[in-house]
Amino acid sequence: MIKIVLTGGGTAGHVMPNVALLEYLKDFEVHYIGSTNGIEKKIISKIPGVIYHGIHTGKLRRYLSLKNVKDFFSFNLGLIDARKLLRKIKPDIIFSKGGYVAVPVAAAARRLKIPLLTHESDYTPGLANRMISNVAFKVLTTFPETVEMIKDGKGEFSGAPIRSVILHGDREKGLSFLGFKGEKPVLTVIGGSKGSRVLNGALYESLDVICDRFDVVHICGDRNVTDTSGYPDNYRQFAFINEELPDVFAATDYFVTRGGSNSIHEFAALKKPMLIIPLSKSASRGDQILNADSFEKRGIGIKLEEEDLSRESFLASIDKLEAMKDTIVKNLSDADYLNGTVKIYEELIGKLKALGKM
Repeated sequence: MIKIVLTGGGTAGHVMPNVALLEYLKDFEVHYIGSTNGIEKKIISKIPGVIYHGIHTGKLRRYLSLKNVKDFFSFNLGLIDARKLLRKIKPDIIFSKGGYVAVPVAAAARRLKIPLLTHESDYTPGLANRMISNVAFKVLTTFPETVEMIKDGKGEFSGAPIRSVILHGDREKGLSFLGFKGEKPVLTVIGGSKGSRVLNGALYESLDVICDRFDVVHICGDRNVTDTSGYPDNYRQFAFINEELPDVFAATDYFVTRGGSNSIHEFAALKKPMLIIPLSKSASRGDQILNADSFEKRGIGIKLEEEDLSRESFLASIDKLEAMKDTIVKNLSDADYLNGTVKIYEELIGKLKALGKM
């Protein structure tokens, strides 16, 4: 049986695309290399048939910090761990979704001459994937504009890998789970796997007006749960949603979200209009802003800068989103390669065939 190693971690954005790919790997022996206690372990360890391996990891920082010294040693320990694991597993191929967890795996793959394919979610390649691209035989990209930023002609546009389960939700089941009658459009506010205090605050300040016009779903993150007594009857707050998430997404008419690539591409694949409020550049490397810019330029989303966020601008942006619904849905329907999972699988199979392993 062909063996494949999947790797990536640090955030859910580096893990969920691997989960999407697993559906196509049922005839493979699948191993996952991640950190010993990160979010990837929590997610992947629950999936039957996938063998999880934890290694030491060191975070990649772009600024001076004493933690860099500790992480330098952690990275080197991770490299030793990864090398031992790959020698033991003897995979035929590796797929990396990036993140600092994947860097020692890629370095070990180069040493052991194991072919590696990687995928970049964001508009501009992150530090980890810039390092990994030196090892990869190809770098697939979510955004068409990113291809030109990949060195040595390795870049190729694939679109974002989308979990198929997300695409098969049931609107009526979603409305039933939420306790909504379907008489108002549903607005879902979601701030990523950890939630967003900025988005949460904007919603709370506008809740009186928003709930007059929409049934509201608020996925706020487990650290941001509040007492909802006294809130409007058509407001639903969740720390997170598991099994019912596809149905809730199917019931949703509009999304308000951060600019994380995986999330906005899942909503795009569902043909749902979205208001994107990206992380500010002071709190990130600016990738979410560029992601949002790309969506707005293509007419498949609306952007509101965090620095411009207020009750007034939030409500005005919701008005604009509602007014542009038909145009956005048409543009989303015309878009190509919104789901890149098949393309990733085809690249893996093509490389294995070229190597004579299939």
